[in-house]
Amino acid sequence: MLKALQLGRKTGLRVSQLCLGTMNFGEPGRGHQGDWTLGIDEARQIFIAAIDNGLFYFDCADIYGVGACEQVVGKLLNELLPRDEYVLTTKVSMPMGRGANMGGLSRKHIMEGVDRSLQRLGHDYVDQLIIHRHPHGVPGQVDTPIEETLEALNDVVKAGKALYLGASSMFAWQFAELQLTAAHNGWAQFVSMQNHYNLIYREEEREMIPYCLQTGVAITPWSPLARGVLAGAYQGGFAGGSTRRSTGQDRARTESLYRGENDFAIADRVVEIAAKYGKTPAQIAVAWLLGKPGVVCPVVGVSKVSQLESLVAAAAVSLEPEDVTYLEALYQPVENLLSLGTS
Repeated sequence: MLKALQLGRKTGLRVSQLCLGTMNFGEPGRGHQGDWTLGIDEARQIFIAAIDNGLFYFDCADIYGVGACEQVVGKLLNELLPRDEYVLTTKVSMPMGRGANMGGLSRKHIMEGVDRSLQRLGHDYVDQLIIHRHPHGVPGQVDTPIEETLEALNDVVKAGKALYLGASSMFAWQFAELQLTAAHNGWAQFVSMQNHYNLIYREEEREMIPYCLQTGVAITPWSPLARGVLAGAYQGGFAGGSTRRSTGQDRARTESLYRGENDFAIADRVVEIAAKYGKTPAQIAVAWLLGKPGVVCPVVGVSKVSQLESLVAAAAVSLEPEDVTYLEALYQPVENLLSLGTS
């Protein structure tokens, strides 16, 4: 059974030790992940298992399934739990259509995007609204003045449509600028950072994570299993995909994210340590993350109830210091993916 933890020091909100990422729930065939998307009936069993295991924090985004994810997530949560028994996050900024103002972080898109998300979710509010990238970090969109974005987000909070704000992948200096600008104007600040962090991509340890630790912002990493690399979905290399996701169109995205020379050697060490503890590689990768300072609730994605239950069990795994050192020893610095515009 998962524990409830405070979401950093900037809020009294409590969340479960793991957050269920819902990118793969929606309408099969719809959206960029459509070839491995699960429909509502398959998703329902995973939601029930999550709830039964103490997982009550759910993460989605408007762009997942181009709205279909929010429809499924909202319907299931309304069906399965009273509103005060779970925490729900969604995101805004990615393009939702071809219209000139259907993406980005302008006041227009934030206001319209939030209202449409709530309509799809069938909710009056979300617990947390996350900006999917920095106002200048959405491909194909204009660089919105950060003051416009921050004031619009503050108005969303004041209107009760989102209780808290979170942010996702950006440079630490950009995040610091957003936080300081919000503080200077008396606007709502971000309470969490959903960044890219796992055993084979650790560039966030340089600046973003120290900044979050210093300022009390919760770290809620996405891709804790490196899109399956750390779970054994790829056998020795990207050509060795063994799942529907790793052999489908998502493989190209995974290859664009993981460029380190030692990525699969590190994955082999995860397998080795997993054997030592009698656990799965995925459990070891998540246990490593949960042991890092500031990490509150990694966002995990699953396609089977058994995978969910396995990751819940990872929360009880405590790695010995020498094993942590062994897992980390092969890591070599790589170019920050934000510099390439692909994170």
